[in-house]
Amino acid sequence: MTITLYHHPFSRAAGTVWALEEVGVAYEIHQVDMPKGGHKTPAILALNPMGKLPILEDGDTVVTEAAAIALYLADRYAYGTLAPKVDTGERGTYLRWAAFAPAVIEPGAMAKAGGWEAKPGSAGWGTYEAMLDSMESAIANRTFILGETFSMADVIFGGTIRYMLRFDMLEKRPSFVAYAERLAQRPALQRAEARNAAIMKELGLAG
Repeated sequence: MTITLYHHPFSRAAGTVWALEEVGVAYEIHQVDMPKGGHKTPAILALNPMGKLPILEDGDTVVTEAAAIALYLADRYAYGTLAPKVDTGERGTYLRWAAFAPAVIEPGAMAKAGGWEAKPGSAGWGTYEAMLDSMESAIANRTFILGETFSMADVIFGGTIRYMLRFDMLEKRPSFVAYAERLAQRPALQRAEARNAAIMKELGLAG
C-alpha cells in the first residue's frame, strides 16, 4: 500500500516528514497549495473536514492531526522500537509526553503570547511557569523522553520544542536548547529538513 502525505512546508506536515523518515517506510508527498486555498477544496475537506494539514493516507486508512499521525506510524511500522510495547512501563511515559505537546504546550504558549486570561485550575496548561517546569522534568537528566532510548514521543514533544525555540515562542532554558541540539543530530531529522528545504526551493518559498 502507498503512504501519501498531504503536505505544505509551512504547515505541521513539515514535521510529519520527520516522523516518516524515522520509521523508514516509503511514502509520497502530495503538495497542497495552501496560499491558493488548496486545503479547503472539497477533496481535502472529504479527508479532513477541518481543512488542515497534515493528512496521511495509508491505503484505505486516513489519519489527521500531527501527533496522531506520528503515533500511528510508530505503532504500525516501528512497534517495539520507536513505540514502546503496550505491556511495558515506558508506554505510559511515552503517551504522557506525546499528548502533552499538543494538549498543553501549544495552547499554553499561545495563551502566553496572546495574553489570554484563564484560571490556572481551569486551563489545561495551568500556569506558564508550571508548564515550563513540567516540560523540563520530562527531559531532566536524560537524553530523550525515555532516557537513552529515542522514541516517537521525542518527534512530537521535541519537535514542538524545536519549532517554538526557532520562532521565539518558548523561553530558551538551557535544558530545552540542549535537547533540541541532540535531536538535530538525528539522521532522519536531517533528511526531513533537507526534503522540506528542497520542496520550499521548488515552490519558490523563503525559509
